[in-house]
Amino acid sequence: MKRNDIDLEMVDKTEKERVREKLLSVPGAPSPLEFNSTEYYRVPFVEALRLVSSRECYLERGFAYVPLAKIISIVEAKFRSALSKSLVLAGNNSNNAAVDEHTRIGPLLKSMNSQYTGPSHVANIENGEALTAANVDASVRSMPLCMSQLHAGLKRDHKLKHQGRLQFGLFLKGAGMSMEEHTMFFQREFTKIMTGEQFNKQYSYSIRHMHGKEGKRASYTPYNCMKIVMGSPPGGGEHHGCPYKHYDEENLSALLGKLHVGSVAEREAILKLKRDGNAQLACAKHFEVVHPGASGVESVSLDGVGNHPNAWFTASRKYYEAKEGSGKSVKMEMEVVKQEG
Repeated sequence: MKRNDIDLEMVDKTEKERVREKLLSVPGAPSPLEFNSTEYYRVPFVEALRLVSSRECYLERGFAYVPLAKIISIVEAKFRSALSKSLVLAGNNSNNAAVDEHTRIGPLLKSMNSQYTGPSHVANIENGEALTAANVDASVRSMPLCMSQLHAGLKRDHKLKHQGRLQFGLFLKGAGMSMEEHTMFFQREFTKIMTGEQFNKQYSYSIRHMHGKEGKRASYTPYNCMKIVMGSPPGGGEHHGCPYKHYDEENLSALLGKLHVGSVAEREAILKLKRDGNAQLACAKHFEVVHPGASGVESVSLDGVGNHPNAWFTASRKYYEAKEGSGKSVKMEMEVVKQEG
């Protein structure tokens, strides 16, 4: 691993003994007889999200304790990151004469860095409340920063430019908003600066097209993080893109402070990931900060958080449903006790 610049912190014997019982209680842990000979590594929580979501590691103070046998998932994540960077470089160099001569290879190479092979994260509204024009504003707390910024831009300017409409519109569709509700929500905002006739003429078709009701009638899926990160940065009056990729550090820091995201130290941890060029890890860290204890909530799946905006949204809604549902249950139990007394 060192030969390939994969530097992982091994847990020493003293530390391993201190958390022995915790490590042995993890599903799939080695037997007590094998424990002493098993090597464990201590890695940041955000680098072991797959293991965390499936409860295959012990968590303590933002770090995951991972046995050597399961370290492959960490190595895989690092490999994907390195591969992504290499594809970006390859894409940037694809304009040279040698590649341009191969018209079949050039376009493929240019697009490889934005390909996504994970799940589409389209919501199943049968398993939760559908997203509508009436409740979308109240759902902003569960949106990742890229989408909450698009929402804020829409509410402030009462319009979104083309790239913003695509990014936000497909996100809403993936989150379970129907074509009718999508149209109603956008129309409600846009008609604050234009007539209903202008809205229908200029924007209704594109919404129907997005939902597969016009043109070639293809049902488009929401953008994943890689597509957003590798896409064009926002220009004047635009709100699309990834804040962790496209915002400068000063503006991002001010935004996180304005939104009261975590403590000063936690915001600095997010900004450090941004400085290091890890936009998606910064996003995952943001989720961790504003959803404390999410890894311990049974109904919350962290799979895809930091890789897909809709995975963030789904996990966040499940988190709040569990937390607020638990609070209601406690309140009801207190009322029963009070009445019995």
